[in-house]
Amino acid sequence: MNTTAPILLDPTGRDVHAEGDRLRAQGPIAQVELPGGVRAWSVVGYDMVRKVLADNRFAKDPRQHWPAFINGEVGDEFPLIGWVLMDNMTTSDGADHTRLRKLTAAAFTLRRTEAMRPQIKNIATELLDDLAAVPAGEIVDLKGSYAYPLPTRVICDLFGVPEHLRREVMRGGEVNVNTTISHEEAVANVEQWHQAMHDLVEMKRQNPGDDLLSMLIKTQAEDGTRLNDSEMAGTLHLMLGAGSETTTNLISKAVVMLLTYPDQFALVRSGQVTWKDVIEETLRVQAPIAQLPFRFTTEEVQIGGVTIPKGDPVLIGFAAAGRDPRRHGVDADRFDLTRDDKEHLSFGYGVHHCLGAPLARLEAAIALPLLFERFPELALAVPANEIDPQGSFLLNGASTLPVHLGRAA
Repeated sequence: MNTTAPILLDPTGRDVHAEGDRLRAQGPIAQVELPGGVRAWSVVGYDMVRKVLADNRFAKDPRQHWPAFINGEVGDEFPLIGWVLMDNMTTSDGADHTRLRKLTAAAFTLRRTEAMRPQIKNIATELLDDLAAVPAGEIVDLKGSYAYPLPTRVICDLFGVPEHLRREVMRGGEVNVNTTISHEEAVANVEQWHQAMHDLVEMKRQNPGDDLLSMLIKTQAEDGTRLNDSEMAGTLHLMLGAGSETTTNLISKAVVMLLTYPDQFALVRSGQVTWKDVIEETLRVQAPIAQLPFRFTTEEVQIGGVTIPKGDPVLIGFAAAGRDPRRHGVDADRFDLTRDDKEHLSFGYGVHHCLGAPLARLEAAIALPLLFERFPELALAVPANEIDPQGSFLLNGASTLPVHLGRAA
């Protein structure tokens, strides 16, 4: 029997790492309570996360494996309903998942990703040119002016999203990760988000281009069984949202870490460590996703010292797993670029491993050195512990990133 009271996850995401410590104190799997009073589980031990991600008893499709949703016990009143209603590879299993993943996987191969390097560099340079025009001494939100627009422009260009639709198309994903919203706001956002995607798809049907969305539409027209309208919208939800929010957090957190730990940054400047070290250690100690919903047990599972009933929702606590002392030692929460073992699971593991991982790494590998080359005096405008969180226990991000740019090189 599981006798420990569930831990109520903080909707504001005020301190996801302190919350991760609380969860790990319960063991590698902890029972939690989500907004709306929904009971769930969070997997926070590194080894246990890897085990669960490879265990087909933890399925992704709520339409088949979440009895509370199927029976109507959980519905529109659930503030995280947007994560349940998406119809894409992250809410599919088996053959459906393979089919949906295959349709987009070709766009994210290492070769095709590397071919995007000049485009990413041009976007970063344009954004840095804009920042260089900011009056001296003015506080700048580096997230809003650099860390977010860079991956957003890249992913929107990849899918051929026209400029005039980008605000509406991207807004739904931003709201969907906000765990402070009411269920009414969540339902309204799902409706707005679906409509925005529908408008985008219809526009591209009338005006196809040399982009990934046009390719998906062409595939649908040639073989309607491969991607229905719901899956088309869901795939766009996933790709545009994941392709922007997570990379934004990676870039932002890397900047904060380097500016907070000058001894570590000195190793980068001297060439003793590489920007790859910065990226991988940031992904480990500051995983962009704190808690990823949802998986559902297909049978009663005894694992990690607990018994999870059939059909219970399960979250993957990436932020806590990256700091697991049982994997990374007693200093697991320390940002250490010389650490030999920087292994992490921040892009997932197994069949649901993030397709966009090579692109996210490339964007960060371009964005970070260009930023510090242009603004070598860059400094935080407030202490790191005073940076406001994103307002989400799902993501490990900041609402803004206030900095002083200093003189441009």
